[in-house]
This record gives sequence, structure tokens and C-alpha cells, in this order.
Amino acid sequence: MSDKPLTMTDDMQFPVNLSHWGAFRGRVEGGRFVEALPIGGADAQMIGAWPELVHSPQRIDQPYVRRGWLEGGAGPSDMRGQDEMIPISWDKALKLVADEISRMHRDFGPTSILGGSYGWSSAGRLHHARSQTRRFLAASGGFTDQIANYSWGAAAAILPHVLGSTASVAYAATSWASIAEHTDTFVAFGGLNTKNWRVTSGGAVEHPLPQMVAQAKERGCRFIVLSPLASDMPDGLDADLIQPRPGSDTAIMLALAHEAWITGRADKAFLDTYTTGADRLVAYLTGQTDGIPKTLPWAAAQSGVSLNELQTLWTAISTGRVMLTAAWSLQRAENGEQSYWALIALAAMLGQIGLPGGGFSFGYGSMGSVGANARRGYVPTLASLPNAGTAIPVAAVADALLFPGEPLDFNGKRITLPDIRMIYWAGGNPFHHAQDLGKLERGWARAETVVVHEPWWTPTALRADIVLPATTSAERNDIGGTSRDPNVVFMQKIIEPQSQARNDRDIFAALADRLGCREAFDGGPQNTGFDEQDWLKQMWAGTVKKGLSDGVEVPDYDSFRAMGVWPVPAPDHPEVMLAEFRDAPDQSPLPTPSGKIELFSQTIADFGYKDEPGHPVFRAPHEWLGTAAQGEFHLVTNQPEKQLHSQLWHTSAGMSGAPAPVRIHPDDAAAHNINDGQPVRVYNARGACKATARIDVGVRRSVLVMPTGAWFEPDALTGLEQNGNPNVLTADRRSSQLGQACAALSALARIEPLST
Repeated sequence: MSDKPLTMTDDMQFPVNLSHWGAFRGRVEGGRFVEALPIGGADAQMIGAWPELVHSPQRIDQPYVRRGWLEGGAGPSDMRGQDEMIPISWDKALKLVADEISRMHRDFGPTSILGGSYGWSSAGRLHHARSQTRRFLAASGGFTDQIANYSWGAAAAILPHVLGSTASVAYAATSWASIAEHTDTFVAFGGLNTKNWRVTSGGAVEHPLPQMVAQAKERGCRFIVLSPLASDMPDGLDADLIQPRPGSDTAIMLALAHEAWITGRADKAFLDTYTTGADRLVAYLTGQTDGIPKTLPWAAAQSGVSLNELQTLWTAISTGRVMLTAAWSLQRAENGEQSYWALIALAAMLGQIGLPGGGFSFGYGSMGSVGANARRGYVPTLASLPNAGTAIPVAAVADALLFPGEPLDFNGKRITLPDIRMIYWAGGNPFHHAQDLGKLERGWARAETVVVHEPWWTPTALRADIVLPATTSAERNDIGGTSRDPNVVFMQKIIEPQSQARNDRDIFAALADRLGCREAFDGGPQNTGFDEQDWLKQMWAGTVKKGLSDGVEVPDYDSFRAMGVWPVPAPDHPEVMLAEFRDAPDQSPLPTPSGKIELFSQTIADFGYKDEPGHPVFRAPHEWLGTAAQGEFHLVTNQPEKQLHSQLWHTSAGMSGAPAPVRIHPDDAAAHNINDGQPVRVYNARGACKATARIDVGVRRSVLVMPTGAWFEPDALTGLEQNGNPNVLTADRRSSQLGQACAALSALARIEPLST
């Protein structure tokens, strides 16, 4: 396979497809998918793994049922993952699943079924596992759904109160074109790691960020990166690196805001016009409310960063056009909501929100195509159906399984955790993205029945009672894309479904027929009997209609299918986030109670949460270096180098074959008698995993860094996780009562050489 990416006109005889790590063309010989050719700037190694995925020895060839469940009937079991899996026919499998859904609804009600799925399963919008799962379970009588996500769950809670919506993390960001032209200083809290640019939710044809960042630097933009990991800076950028204690970024932001206020740099006219509650925030910053002024020396003590470094940082942002950004990782921590609120507050103090190249945006270092120049709204989606069940925060799944009936404070409401008896999972691997996997496994064992759709024998599939083999994106037609990339892709089927694999939609349609809810699942009699092409035509008709409304020429369905990729015309101007609000705050108010940026939220204050006083604050996490005992490290978990979460782990691009790496500073390695490449044990009270030591001078002292993509495989006797999955170590402690989101980055662990 060539490492040189194709253009859209190369090798047109090969069908084009799309994954979250890029677009590609597939070559088939003798009925076998033999080569994937990357398009644009997609990573050749990751794209090249597609044939391995399709023809993997880990593929599930037909439906299976767990022996204990088949012979003993439904019920709680700690044998999931250990029992023999028995092959059965599709007809029998569908009957077993339909009967269980009927029993759950009849005996326990709709909330007894947990509808598990995650949006990263496919770049396609029709065969989008989460959309299809939700539609089917809603049509069949209702289910327990999941709210928000693991990527930016805390942001999803706080941003609607501060800015009126989640747009600033979901899709909106000031364009890199604007940054390249106007920004003097770019400050990246949480890093700007280029490995994350290889992946975009929904998939991307173009991968322009390296060139865009280089253009900004060439014009003279100064980059400052705050991260415990030096590799969170793009190569050749010559960025200034500041390495704070993990969990202390909020303190630094607040101290900079305090400095802006006391030096007179704060833009009081902006605060008066565009924000509300600045006086309450200033009272906190200056120490009037708690007796502690949030000074630079205070932040230095909290962060472990020298006062000189913080003073230099303040000098850099006190003049010129400044863009502030925070990686998604910052809010994936205890009190994570505060980091995003504090960043907005600091940007408001500087008064450049809504100006070209200034203000703030989130996620530039978290995912590819953030800040790309793209017109939104042209990737079709599958409509949802009303759910007669309930919903819980996505990070609260283990608690719901273990503690049914318990109350949970969440974003101003008190919800009751449902009594989940059945888990139905299609798309996603919870034994990758959940925290404290030992706790999840205990909760998983309480379910009476677990059904999983999956192409491969993942840790989740191995812990099912009934497994239904699903197709990959290469084995079906679809339409894919993202609002962050200026292209929509007709995903052409490259190869026929392998063995007995079926599309999720076909599986759900067959179950809907058995349960008598096919018309509801299809969305009405006018759609009943639709095949794949009918659905794709209907979805594309919505895109054509939008084009007519916007004055954009959209190709008809047949033309689009023949093209493979339709380049959406670029917007008239590069995006500047909140520019309309800045230009006309009265005509374009924010959808907040005040219509302004809420630096103090009375709504949040009225919730009465002890960790949310109504304005940004710094609260030290329970687990961080400020509370670490001798020999404890702060564990930072990040994305793998050449994987998407746990996807690709079992290919040549992934980490399989040896325990995942743990990066450690050379001084810490020497103190613990650890050599580079040595097997080690990383552990705490929650669990332990194997890892491979990698000595890295760029890692902050007293910090360990591990990727999260290893497949969960605990030893049956010792419990020691064999592949290096650090989520056996992370705490199932939520971000706050407000967000109830994932707080994986607030964890301490120890390390020692592993005797063999």
C-alpha cells in the first residue's frame, strides 16, 4: 500500500468509503478486501488496517448464546466473559431476543431495558448504531437511554447555563483561517496533540489542521501550551510549554482573570454589555467572598508552576489578539465544568469574544477538523422517535446497574436510578470507555439478559448472553460526514457482509416484525418495507431541500452516488464564534436567561449544590498530586497513537501484542528501578494492569501517562488486567452534581516493576 494519500480523482474504479479516521477507496480481489487507499491526508497506517478489520480472526461469524443463559435461563450471572458461547441460527437468536424484550416490558416496564450504544461505531448516518438502537427500543415500548457522552459530558451540562447551548463544543469554533490571519497569541490549555487530529466524529475527507497551524505560526502567532506532556505540542511549532499539575488549570485561568481585573486590563465595557454576573465573579477573584485572592502566587502554589512562568503567560495574553482554547480532556475530571466556565470568564475579561482570531473555542487539540472552514447542515441524519422510558447520565451506568432506586442529583433535577434488568448494546465498547471497570463488571453481572450487536469478539461481546454478528461500514452503503468537514460522502459498499453478519437496521427490522412494531420503527406506513436505498434516498432528499432553502446547489441522489464525494460549497466567511452576538447583542441574544454570557448563573446557584456556587471556582480534586501519598502518581489517560478509542486495537495499527505503554519521567523511573521497555504493574485500590514502561523526559514529574485503547482482559485468578487498560484504575467518581459526567482524569496510581 502506498503511503501517499490519494486525491478524489485517483483510482476512481475503486469504491469510496468513510471512517472516523478518514476517507478511503477499497480494492477487492477474488471477493476479498485486500487494500484500503487513503484519500486526502488520512493516516495511511490507520486506513490500511481496514482489510484486517473486515477479515479479522476476531470476527463473529454467526449468532451465539452463552451456555449458562441458554441452559439455566435468564438471570444475574458472574460467568459472563467466562462461559462457553454456543452457535445458534438467526431464527432462534431473534426469537430469544424478541421474547426477552416482551418479557421485560410486560413484567418490569420500559425502564428495565438499558439501550446502550455510542456514536463512534460508524461514520454513516443511516447505519448509525446509536440512532438505530434508539429508534428500535423506542418503537418497541421504551427503554432507559443515556444522556450526554464521555467526551464532553461536563461541558454538555455547564455550557447551556453559560452560553445557552452546547454549540461551542458540539460543532462551533472559530476557524483556523481566522486564527492564521488575526491571532497574536494562542494559548492551549490541555495541549494541542496532533495524533488527535487523525480522527473526526463522522469522518473527514480533508485533514487541514497541520497546514493551518503552520500558517498561523508563519505569520507570527505565538503558541503557548499548558500540559503535563511535552508531546501535546505539534512538532516544529516552537511553542512555549508550561507543565502544571493535572487538575490545576482552572486555578491558573482564574488567577489570570484576577490579574486582568487588578491591573486594569479587564475590558469593563465588554463585561457590562455582553455578560452578567461579573461583579459576583470579581468578588470571588479578589477574595471578598472567601478571603483568598486568586493571585498568580496562589495559582503557582496550586499548580506547581513557577510564578515567573505565570507572569510570563500573563504578559503574553495582556496585549494583542488572543485565542484561548481548552482540550476536551480538561473537563473530563472532578469539577471539570469549572475549567470551561473559567476559560470563558478569562476570555470575557480580555474582551475579545466574537472578534476574528480572538476569544475562546474548545477542542482544537481534541479532534480533527475543529476549526475547519465548512458549511453546516448538509450531512443528513436519521430522525429519532419519542421514548416512553427514561434517561440517565452516560457515566452513571454502573451506579444504575448496582443501585436501582437510588436518587441522583443531576443538573437541577433529582432522578431515580432505574431497575435495569436487560442490557441491549449495539455500537460501542463500554468495557473501554467506562471508569472503574471492576465496578462496571459487578454491575453488568446483575443484569438478567445482555444482548450485543458486534462485528468482533470485543470485551463487551464476550460478556453478552446473546451476540448478534453485525456488519462493518465496508459491508454496506451509507451517507457519512460531519459539520466540521466540507464534504459529504456516499459510502459505497466495498465487500459483501462476511459470514452471517447483518446490518443493525436489518436486525432491528426483523425484531420489530416479531414484536409487532415495524410500522412504528419505520416511522409510519409510508416507510414500511423500505430497503437501504429507499432510506438513503429519503435522507438525501432532506439535504436537497436544505440546499433549495439556502440557495446552495445540491446534486440529486443518483448524481451524488456516482460522485462518491460531494464538496459542500464553503461558507461566505470563515467562522468567528459568537460574532453575531458581539455585533448585535440585542438582535442576536444568547439563549440564556439574561441573553448574555452568564459569569454568574442564578439558575445554578439555586440548585443548591455545594460544589457549584453559581460562578467559576477552583476546587481541588479528591485525587490529585495535592493529596498524593509518597509513591503515588497522577494518572493521565489519553487517546492511543493510531487507534480510535479501542477500535483498531487488534490490527497492525493498534497496540495488541504487548501491554500498552505507560510513559514516565526518567527521574521517576530511576527512583522505582524501572527501565525503558520493562514490563510494569500499575495499580491502586480499584485495580491493577500490566503496562510497558516508556521513559519520556517530556512527561511531568510525578505523572504517569497511559492510552486507553487496550481491550479489557483481566486474569481470571488474580484480576490483573493483561493488556494495559488503565480504566481498571480510574475512579467512577463523577465531575459534579451538576454534570454527573466522566471524571477519569482525577486518579492516582502507583507503579512497580513486574516480575515475570
